[in-house]
Amino acid sequence: MEREIPMFPLSSVVLPGQTIALHIFEDRYRELVTHLLRLPETQRRFGIVSIREGYEVGDAGVQSIHRVGVEVRLTDVTEHEDGRYDVTVEAGSRIRLDAGVTSESFMWGHVTELDEPVGDDADLEADRAHAIFDAYRTELNRFRLDASVEALPNDPVELSYVLASSAVLTLPDRQELLEADDAASRLRSYRALVRDEIAAMRAVPSLPAVDVARTSWSPN
Repeated sequence: MEREIPMFPLSSVVLPGQTIALHIFEDRYRELVTHLLRLPETQRRFGIVSIREGYEVGDAGVQSIHRVGVEVRLTDVTEHEDGRYDVTVEAGSRIRLDAGVTSESFMWGHVTELDEPVGDDADLEADRAHAIFDAYRTELNRFRLDASVEALPNDPVELSYVLASSAVLTLPDRQELLEADDAASRLRSYRALVRDEIAAMRAVPSLPAVDVARTSWSPN
């Protein structure tokens, strides 16, 4: 069923299950937070989609956005004296942005919640993804680094997002994983991407640009 919710274009891809921190200082997004704080806690939700072209800030702003994103729940808010906010949000279900609605301040969107099919051979793909993740951690250990994921879930859908959020990926690659038709396809794509990353790490004996934390900080 289509719903209308506030939207927040972001210069990174947020995956279901992630917790992220946002520093809110632009007027339009300060108005978004103010709007949410007027609502009951259970209704403090908005959508995040990644920016395809443009920037979060500046006069040029957002030129185009991806249509698949996530709905997030506002969980923590710190308001500063100058009107800025530091907020924490938890990402829930995937959404598809069917139409954007312009307003005088922040953006609204007509969105549809997307299903999470498992796909064919999901258990087999999960086992293979486990194996490539173990190989990835072995490579990270050579640099005295580690992927900050504790116990991996058994459910293929949840596993696909946990692994996707723990890998070093470009925005297009991460968006591709978010948009995958099902968990099995996402796990296959994850495996191919991480296999390439492992090959690169073995070929270049230097410290990789690893950022595998499930919490990130983003200006707007």
